Amino acid sequence: MTPFPELETKRLLLREIKQSDSQDIFQYFSSDEVTKFYDVQSFTTIKQAEELIQRWKERFENGQVIRWGIALKSDNRIIGTCGFHGWMKQHYKAVMGYELAPEFWRQGYMTEVTRRIVEYGFKNLELNRIEAFVEPENAGSRKLLEKIGFSEEGILKEHFYWKNRFVDNVIYAFLKKEYV
Repeated sequence: MTPFPELETKRLLLREIKQSDSQDIFQYFSSDEVTKFYDVQSFTTIKQAEELIQRWKERFENGQVIRWGIALKSDNRIIGTCGFHGWMKQHYKAVMGYELAPEFWRQGYMTEVTRRIVEYGFKNLELNRIEAFVEPENAGSRKLLEKIGFSEEGILKEHFYWKNRFVDNVIYAFLKKEYV
C-alpha cells in the first residue's frame, strides 16, 4: 500500500508521520491526560517518540498498520494521530485508534478525522468491519464513536493488562452495510 495515502478534511491534513514530527508527538504523549487511556506510559524522552514513529513506519511498510499524523492545514503541525491496527485482511476488519493533544479536544477535530478514516477504511481498504476498544470510563471517546455511527457491542471484562492492572474494554463496531 505504498505510497502513504494522504487524506484531507475541512481543517486538517492526514499525512505520513516523519521523524521531524517527533517533538510534536513527544509534546502530547508526555501528558498523563493523553496517555490515561492509551496503552503506553507517558513519554519522558524524545527518543520514545522517535521509536514510536519508526514502529508505525515499519508496520505500515509490512502492511500491518496505517497511522496518520493529524496536521493542521494552517501550519502542518501534528496535533494527534489516528489509524487502523489489528488489521485482519482475510476477515476484512481492523481496529481504529486515535489520540489528540488536549488543547484541541472538544473542537470537532476528532469527529472530522474519524469520519474521514472510516470512509477510507470502507471504500479504499475494503473493510467490512471497523472495531474500537474503549475503557468504560473514557466517556469522550465513547461519545465520539456513537456520534459517528459505531454501536456498542458489549464489555470485554479484564480484556487487557496494562499499567499494572487488568482493564475492561467496551467493544464498538461499525459495519460497512451500516455506513451511509
